[in-house]
Amino acid sequence: MSIDINLKLKKRAAYLSIFVGISMLFAKSGAYLITGSAAIFSDAAESVIHILATTMALYSIIISSKPADDSHMYGHGNVEYFSAGIEGALIIVAAIVIIYHAVDDIVTGTVLKSLNIGVTVIAGAGVINLLLGLYLIKTGKKTDSLTLIADGKHILTDSVTSIGVLVGIVIVMITNITILDPLVAIAVALNILVTGYKLMRESVGGLMLETNPNMIERISKILILIKKDYWIDLHELRYWKSGDRLFIDFHLTLPYYFTIKQTHKEEEEISAKLEEEFINSQIKIHFDFCKPELCAFCLYDDCKVRVEKHSINFDWDVKKLTGDAVHLIHPAKN
Repeated sequence: MSIDINLKLKKRAAYLSIFVGISMLFAKSGAYLITGSAAIFSDAAESVIHILATTMALYSIIISSKPADDSHMYGHGNVEYFSAGIEGALIIVAAIVIIYHAVDDIVTGTVLKSLNIGVTVIAGAGVINLLLGLYLIKTGKKTDSLTLIADGKHILTDSVTSIGVLVGIVIVMITNITILDPLVAIAVALNILVTGYKLMRESVGGLMLETNPNMIERISKILILIKKDYWIDLHELRYWKSGDRLFIDFHLTLPYYFTIKQTHKEEEEISAKLEEEFINSQIKIHFDFCKPELCAFCLYDDCKVRVEKHSINFDWDVKKLTGDAVHLIHPAKN
């Protein structure tokens, strides 16, 4: 999938999310004004955050799609981490507001009315948000957009909120125990707090270049699969992400007599293989030349200048590829 198509998909998803958010806000606010339910108020408050967060997500998508320039040589993709973090913070603020309002209702008492209208509105909102949240997460994974995934998770939380509110209102209608309404609102708010924390944690992880074990495993598997017998060692494998862009770098040890043309061809072949799996990626390889002490580790049978035969085997796995050069870490080599 091309970068342009990715951007179109992300923008379309963000615009849809904003439209749905505004529609849900009007519907839920109307239901709250009719019923006076703290639980419905909590759902409406979540929709306000939905609109603010999705608007920020759209801005983030537009900014992150800009190409690298003189002031941002690695591009603008990290803005997505800021967007996800701010969205998490807004979710937490919404939860605190909901709890405050619910506690006030418990203390002062609440008068509920026309709950059947509230049930209808919240049920419809729950289904719509469920479908929207799943769509955003699917699109986010397809386009490798943390912003859309975060927005989708947020909206799924909104859907869960609506379900919780719906159950609470139905119980109130059946039992006529009105204090259950603000208690449901508090329970919903606590669930929202957890989601907000997770989004902020993910945002901080991205800004701190936290390594995802699954990602480093995927990169390693490709390199191991395409390994040549003259690859004497591969070490210090690293990666980091900026939005949907992936930057990969590592050291590759080749025979010292390989020409610049040969090493350049090797880099092109490796980059092509990695880019098949990671479309919007940039690969940088630092080529090391072999030394006599590496002959014992070398499997290149056609080498005409080795000073000793191959005698030491080592595993080409994630631990090795992300670690130091083999002759520095292998215990059997002095």
